[in-house]
Amino acid sequence: MTGTVYKSTGSWYTVKTDMGKVYECRIKGKFRIKGIKSTNPVSVGDRVDFKLESNNDQETGVIENIHERHNYIIRKSVNLSKQTHIIAANIDVVFLLVTLNNPTTFTTFIDRFLVTAEAYDIKAVLLFNKIDTYNEDELLEIKYLAALYRKIGYECVGISAKTGKNIEKVKSLMEGKVSMFSGHSGVGKSTLVNAIEPGMSLKTAEISDQHQQGQHTTTFAEMFDLSFNAKIIDTPGIKGFGIVDMDKEELGDYFPEFFELKSQCRFNNCMHINEPKCAVKTALDNEEIAWSRYKSYIQILEGEEEHYRKNNYGEE
Repeated sequence: MTGTVYKSTGSWYTVKTDMGKVYECRIKGKFRIKGIKSTNPVSVGDRVDFKLESNNDQETGVIENIHERHNYIIRKSVNLSKQTHIIAANIDVVFLLVTLNNPTTFTTFIDRFLVTAEAYDIKAVLLFNKIDTYNEDELLEIKYLAALYRKIGYECVGISAKTGKNIEKVKSLMEGKVSMFSGHSGVGKSTLVNAIEPGMSLKTAEISDQHQQGQHTTTFAEMFDLSFNAKIIDTPGIKGFGIVDMDKEELGDYFPEFFELKSQCRFNNCMHINEPKCAVKTALDNEEIAWSRYKSYIQILEGEEEHYRKNNYGEE
């Protein structure tokens, strides 16, 4: 039988067949020793083949094969830094929720996420949430950020999960697709999902006043069928989104505005650092490329971890 993985709890997987029947499945042990460097060989969104087994009068299944993934998003495993964790597979569009404060989403985090989406060929949309809470200066900052990313080619939408502003626009972007919402804990993912599909009643958590960081409310990723011909994968809040399995020489290709200028660089293997006649550095000097983007590029290139408490606009 063939189906799609809707939920993963680490050892058991909820698989839904194309006919709509749901089975709880486990995996064959060999998946764990096939050289797969991820902590979870099967992830939500995977298409799998499984066979039924009889277990105390309850039908369960054993996953025997994982279909080739169209794409997937990964992060570094929390406990095993040399391994990766596949967050979700076969995603059509990923929405990154961004908030200016409560909690703060820095451009370094946005850029790391976008690089990962580019590398794995997933369309990314930026949702600037909580715009009903910002003052005039903060709204100007949101407009500046949106203009910066729109110029690169990313779709940006200002929303309010609480007031419903532009929720219909988000739904139109989701229709007929498998979507994923990501961002730091506390940016309003669960509140947004509840606004999109009120009957789902996902858990939400208030921001911790002490640490200004969200409390994790989702333990495992899970896929849901929505009422308007869309699927959504709900994921835990991501505090760190590491770049893995990427050659340094490739990194610039995942910054679309860098890639566009690459052919104009003197050297075809230009790293855009100290090389002469680098089109990217020239564009940077002419303020045609955002310094925050270049700073993110250098940090990723040098393997630095995200510096969430630093201002990413060139000021310390």
